[in-house]
Amino acid sequence: MADAKVIPFDDDRSRGSGAVQRPTRRRGAGSRRKGDESAPAGEVQALPTRGAARDDDAPAGGTREQGETGPPREDHGGLERRIAGGLAFLRRRLTGDYEVDDFGYDAELTDQVLMSLLRPVYEKYFRVEVKGVENVPAEGGALIVANHSGTLPLDGLMMQVAVHDHHPAGRHLRLLAADLVFVLPVVNELARKLGHTLACTEDAERLLGQGELVGVMPEGFKGIGKPFSERYKLQRFGRGGFVSTALRQGVPIVPCSIVGAEEIYPMIGNAKTLARLLGFPYFPLTPTFPWLGPLGAIPLPTKWTIQFGAPIPTDGYPPEAAEDPMLMFNLTDQVREQIQHTLYKLLVQRRSVFF
Repeated sequence: MADAKVIPFDDDRSRGSGAVQRPTRRRGAGSRRKGDESAPAGEVQALPTRGAARDDDAPAGGTREQGETGPPREDHGGLERRIAGGLAFLRRRLTGDYEVDDFGYDAELTDQVLMSLLRPVYEKYFRVEVKGVENVPAEGGALIVANHSGTLPLDGLMMQVAVHDHHPAGRHLRLLAADLVFVLPVVNELARKLGHTLACTEDAERLLGQGELVGVMPEGFKGIGKPFSERYKLQRFGRGGFVSTALRQGVPIVPCSIVGAEEIYPMIGNAKTLARLLGFPYFPLTPTFPWLGPLGAIPLPTKWTIQFGAPIPTDGYPPEAAEDPMLMFNLTDQVREQIQHTLYKLLVQRRSVFF
């Protein structure tokens, strides 16, 4: 199940200089240029007043008339451009003049709206710190594999924002999500618009073959639904299907470790009977939910760290390597151990859950 960022996998996320003038050289009191009879020797010329400053001396974003003192007047050109851009965006949405790919990914809506909604949560609420983003390839297909936690899959979304906003190439992460995401109303549409797709081999190979950056969290529901007492202990990584996919496409695997998501909803219990009635894999009981009602659904403002590890290449293996169960087991274990080791290291370095 896609979680929240990171992978946020845009951007969302988005993320004048004038010519430098040389200072005027002042001449000495007793010097003058040859042929200059207008200024007698020894006479000091008056310096120009502030009111005589040229308009281009005013700070960027403002204008100043000749002789006007005080702060420059506000330039409304930027605001007008933003309004015009917003109206043009609305016109395209209303007329259907926009594009989505075969998976439903809407690049314009993601960059201009969805990433803008996720970014305050990423920057102000969870205060995510990103490390090692340079390990994510600047181009071509790659598979980011991350740990999964937090009761609700917010870690995937935060990882997605991290890649979009901090990667030098501004790459967009395409997350592989569980079936449940695509049967929930509203959530289904938003997930498709953000570029998420079903966690299946066919979709993953197709995206990687197109040179996309794909994110997967192999722990699935076992990761986000584990009790708080088992926090930061990685669950089983399935049967290594993600390794087989990477081997077939010859793309690198980038391990990703996320610290901070485990504490946003400390899961102290699981109402299994209610979960079966609702068709959910689990029904969490936390210190605030469901006891405080809707307020209990607000995550705790923990401090997050997302670290991308060194990529593990797969292009050196022969094509038949994808069918070798021992190789898949070894590579899966290598990725899992690298993520677990990084989690422990980040936990030792962390000063506090909230700071």
